[in-house]
Amino acid sequence: MKTSLFRACFALLLVAGFSISNSCSAESHCPDSIPSLHPRIVAGALLVVPVRINHLGPFDFMVDTGSQLNVIDPSLAARLNLKSQGTVGLVATNSYSQATVAVLESLETGPYTVEKPLVVVQDLGSVQGADPLIRGVLGEEFLSHFDVLFDYVHRVLCLDSTGIMQTGLRGDHIPLVRPKRPENELQFSPRLVVSVNLSATGSRPILLQLDSGSDGPILYPSDRELEQSLLKRAKPRGSEVSEARQAFAALPPQEMRIGTRILRKVQFVTPVRAAQKIPDREENGILATALFERLFISHTGNFIILDPK
Repeated sequence: MKTSLFRACFALLLVAGFSISNSCSAESHCPDSIPSLHPRIVAGALLVVPVRINHLGPFDFMVDTGSQLNVIDPSLAARLNLKSQGTVGLVATNSYSQATVAVLESLETGPYTVEKPLVVVQDLGSVQGADPLIRGVLGEEFLSHFDVLFDYVHRVLCLDSTGIMQTGLRGDHIPLVRPKRPENELQFSPRLVVSVNLSATGSRPILLQLDSGSDGPILYPSDRELEQSLLKRAKPRGSEVSEARQAFAALPPQEMRIGTRILRKVQFVTPVRAAQKIPDREENGILATALFERLFISHTGNFIILDPK
């Protein structure tokens, strides 16, 4: 089995300097009596939860809406004696690679279980550079079974398979866009994409993929119209502290409109060097979920709410 997995960059760490408030409370819970998960925070923005694989564990996994499939590092895959079912193409922000894919018996976090999920076996060196305890990634192959509420202020993650949360949360319903699938892409979980407007692009909307596995927003370097309006103004970052940062250049701060919401002085970055042989993608970049204090994703209703009440 070979395909292309269009994937946001879960390896990007500490790019934009976002951080999450420490004003969390041990008494914070999910709404409507939904069981609460209390992830730990890595690199100021990445959420890590304990998971059980085939009833073994727990192992630390990063929660990543930007990954269509779940990911597991090779040493853990060997320990679990996972059997290869073929290969899959992985597209990151500025790289392309092939990886082995397997099928698990079950994947669990807290009281939530998904049976027979797909998992990619891939080196997680960049992520593990920030936290060596991370052994894998919970992607949309798992998350799409639930409506998801990220509460970064209180460090609470809510997964709801009943649909009850979306009836009680108030806020602007921003529709998710379904970008066209390339001909060589298999039917994995849909990418979570929203349409936004940037001050540098005027009335022309751009498509950004929601990514909880990135700590800052990114624009891809392959769009010619963006190159004319914004990307040509990218400036290399100053003193770098990690290999992940060296590959990115900063763009001028933007005013960004999502639905009726306007965010000011949003700092995007863009890869300095684009890798060769990356398949075309309709999305223009990545929108980090950590930009918001709270964010609700309705997989059942196909919409999001920014900072729901």
